[in-house]
Amino acid sequence: MTVLRRFTPSDLFKYNQVNLDRLTETYHTNFYFHYFVNWPNLCHISESPSGDVTGYIIGKVEGTGKRHKGHVTAVTVSPEYRRIGQASNLMKVLETISDKVYNGYFVDLYVRASNTVAFDMYSKMDYHLFRRVLNYYSGEEDGLDLRKALSRDVNKESIVPLGRDVTDEDDFGD
Repeated sequence: MTVLRRFTPSDLFKYNQVNLDRLTETYHTNFYFHYFVNWPNLCHISESPSGDVTGYIIGKVEGTGKRHKGHVTAVTVSPEYRRIGQASNLMKVLETISDKVYNGYFVDLYVRASNTVAFDMYSKMDYHLFRRVLNYYSGEEDGLDLRKALSRDVNKESIVPLGRDVTDEDDFGD
C-alpha cells in the first residue's frame, strides 16, 4: 500500500527511479524548487511502505477568467507501480485542489502524441483533446493538450476542441 504526501525538496534525492523513463520529462533542480515555493500544495508524491518514491505530480495554477486553470506539469509513476491506480490518485489530488482551493475552470496537461497508453488513461479520467501542438516536445514530437472541466465550468466550455493544430508560438493566452 502506498501513501500520498506532499513532495518536498529532500525527495529530490530519492526520485531517480521514477524519473528514469524515456517518456518522463526531467527538469533541473531549480525548476522543482520553483514549484515547491509557488505551488507547494500541487506537488505530491506516492511513497511505498519502505519509503521509496513510487510516483509524483507537480503542477501550477495560472490564467485568469475562464482560462483560470490547474496545469499538470509532470506526473509519472515508477514502472513497477503502474496500472494500479497511482497516477489516477495523484491526478485526483491536483484536480481537487485546482477545483476547491483555486476555483479553476479546468485542468490541462500535455502528453506525447505517441504515448497512447497515457492518452487512453487520461481519456478514462474524463480528459478531452483540446488541441494538437506541433513539434511541442523538443521540436521532435507533437504534444496533445488535454483538458478536464472542473465544477466551475458548468457548461464545459473549456473542453470544446479548438478544431485545428497549432504551434507552440501561437498565442491563446493560456
